[in-house]
Amino acid sequence: MQQNSESDHIQMDLQTNSRKCHVLVGLTGSVAALKAPLLVTQLLEIPGVDVRVVTTDHATHFYDINEVPVRVYTDKDEWEMWTKRSDPVLHIELRRWADLLVIAPLDANTLGKIASGICDNLLTCVVRAWVSSRPLLFCPAMNTAMWQHPITAQQVATLKSFGYVEIPCIAKKLVCGDEGKGAMAEVSTIVETVKQYNPETS
Repeated sequence: MQQNSESDHIQMDLQTNSRKCHVLVGLTGSVAALKAPLLVTQLLEIPGVDVRVVTTDHATHFYDINEVPVRVYTDKDEWEMWTKRSDPVLHIELRRWADLLVIAPLDANTLGKIASGICDNLLTCVVRAWVSSRPLLFCPAMNTAMWQHPITAQQVATLKSFGYVEIPCIAKKLVCGDEGKGAMAEVSTIVETVKQYNPETS
């Protein structure tokens, strides 16, 4: 009964409101995930925008879910929601709900997974089920040495060949102490880019 109740609650949460632009934020395991509460708060300030969050388990190491002002979906939700054949599948429901997906931050691990078509968690399943007619924005974030690895450019190019839009990383002193390119774009840059895809502000 509790599982059915939670499934009903999720379906209610993901009901489509055609008057809103539904922005789904994906969080992965980069220290830049600590900016999640700020990013979501600023996205909610855009007129006509509604936000939900999908997080990887590793991302939750860097921020407090309770500080995010909207529903945050996890791998646990995916498996608890589905118990029988007639139950909805969460990553499909999220894909149907969202008008735009922005992955911020996109760590090196998830970048590699998406480029290779791997879908082993809720977020990567949403990406694999994403429809090309809807925008997908990604914000790489990783250590400078990881960013400079030859495979990174190949993987970023692969995502762009899918039609996804890169919000480029920036150079700064990283939390690890290294200095150089690899930091996630500023929250203000991400928000301004999302605005370009919102009918009320574009």
